[in-house]
Amino acid sequence: MKRIVLISAPWPLFNSPSIQLGALKAFIKQRIPETKVKVLHAYLSVAQALGYDLYGRISERTWLAESLYAALLYPDRAETISRFWERRASAAAFPKKPSFDALSRTIKDVSSRILDGEDWEKYLLTGFSICFGQLTSSLYFVREIKQRAPSIKIVVGGSATAGDMGKGMLQSFPDLDFVVRCEGELPLLNLVKSLSDPHDSTNLNPVSGLISRDERAGGEEISQIPHLDELPIPDYGDYFRRVGRLGSEQVFLPRIPMEISRGCWWQKPLKPKGASGCAFCNLNLQWQGYRAKSPERTIAELHALTEQHQILSVSFMDNLLPAKDQESLFKRIQGLGKDLRLFGEIRAATPRKVLAAMASAGMRQVQVGIEALSTGLLKKLNKGSTAMDNLEIMKNCETPGMPDLASNLILAFPSSNSRDVAETMANLEFAGPFRPLKGIPFWLGYGSPVWQRPGEYGIKRVGNHFFYKHLFPPEILRGLRLMIQGYQGGLRYQNRLWRPVKERLNKWRCSYLQLHESPGYDPILSYQDGGNFMIIRERRSGYNDMTHRLKDTSRKIYLFCETQSSLPEILNRFPGFGEEKIMPFLRMMVDKRLMFNEEDRYLSLAVPIGGRK
Repeated sequence: MKRIVLISAPWPLFNSPSIQLGALKAFIKQRIPETKVKVLHAYLSVAQALGYDLYGRISERTWLAESLYAALLYPDRAETISRFWERRASAAAFPKKPSFDALSRTIKDVSSRILDGEDWEKYLLTGFSICFGQLTSSLYFVREIKQRAPSIKIVVGGSATAGDMGKGMLQSFPDLDFVVRCEGELPLLNLVKSLSDPHDSTNLNPVSGLISRDERAGGEEISQIPHLDELPIPDYGDYFRRVGRLGSEQVFLPRIPMEISRGCWWQKPLKPKGASGCAFCNLNLQWQGYRAKSPERTIAELHALTEQHQILSVSFMDNLLPAKDQESLFKRIQGLGKDLRLFGEIRAATPRKVLAAMASAGMRQVQVGIEALSTGLLKKLNKGSTAMDNLEIMKNCETPGMPDLASNLILAFPSSNSRDVAETMANLEFAGPFRPLKGIPFWLGYGSPVWQRPGEYGIKRVGNHFFYKHLFPPEILRGLRLMIQGYQGGLRYQNRLWRPVKERLNKWRCSYLQLHESPGYDPILSYQDGGNFMIIRERRSGYNDMTHRLKDTSRKIYLFCETQSSLPEILNRFPGFGEEKIMPFLRMMVDKRLMFNEEDRYLSLAVPIGGRK
């Protein structure tokens, strides 16, 4: 019997199985039923040993995570890596900073138990999915497996092996035999078939999308499934069986990962000959084009996964949920009659009615690609949205009954200037009633449009991030092209420029948390509608609430602008009132920060009280 083992090394989220390996296992078993496929979620064992809270804190910080296995991979560099880890850990605000040496010993012991628990010689092939934060841990397991079973073939794939990143790994680490540079299903299938050929065990037939040391066995073409409905439902059995063996003190309720699409439909040309998509994004390197499952398949898969595993928490792992017929899709999900807890990533331009359909279906949290509160900066980011778009969805997500918002604000983006910062600071004054954005320093991703055209963004001398020098020997690092890239050009200027925004974000977070300490809180800025009048209530930290009463036409105009509206649209809707009467009201509302204005468009900011979160 042909046997292969697929491994996901630390540091993914511990409470969810690997969607990459679940999809690959199901595909191989569908196409070659006689193949025995085992999936090892090595990260779950490490999380169990460290404790879920500590594991989670480390997994959220890439450099801390990569450092721990780097010290095991290169023990002669442990002292250098330890000093680097200590510096990074000091800024991580651990409740109690863990000992680097103690952590290293623990993960080495756990990893050794995993490695010694398998008879590696019985496997035809070992595969690794290497994504963000999994580089050094995967390389450590690769080396240890090869030492235990020198004849075993090892293939790696994932987002960290796309393009030249995969070539560099293959050239720098002799224990690797193959690298998948694109979507994994077809290359892995053809590799297993080639390795299984009893008539030719030395030479492999060319495999599209796969590279190896033998040019006859490799190809650089993209090889992917044309229609996602052809894929079987992911097989997460290994993960859930492992979770089922946890002791009562370590048991938790997992989340099911699920994908509706691959790629990103927003990848539209930035310039005639330029790259496409958001300027900073490198999430779609392993795919060509955009593909989505049919609504029928999506509903069937969601039902099957929740029924099989008796879990109702599902995370849609799409880089961006499909835009086509979103409202209809989520109404059909609601029709399943399940009390789901869903998560997904959406664009800021998602209409309120679609957001409401998502909420009714069980969407509890959405990751929204906000990234900036400056329209000028959003253009540089190629987001295709405005500051008003972002404030509108922030407001909509603050409405009771709507999904909670999780979003980032990119700080120190190359080519940003004082105008971008000034606009951001001004618009932050209007964002205060809404869930705070998380400030994220810009990092340069391999393959992103900024990386492809650095000169357009005022940066130069692009290469691997200089932090990698603490993790890898110089002779190894020279041959690698890695996910996080470093650069020169305006770094100190940008950090200094954006410091006031960073400080303002901290104040925003503290104020928001303070106003939401008590249970059953109302939104910070809300309204009650009385039919012919409305009362707007503004909660303030350390002060009495402020109230505003609008009557008759003033009320109607405010409600009309719940969805952003242009001045001509407002004037057309209220023909009995000329601009000379409407403009003073709009200006007053903006001055009181009850409405937001951008160019000739206006947006009311208070949310209907309707109920409590």
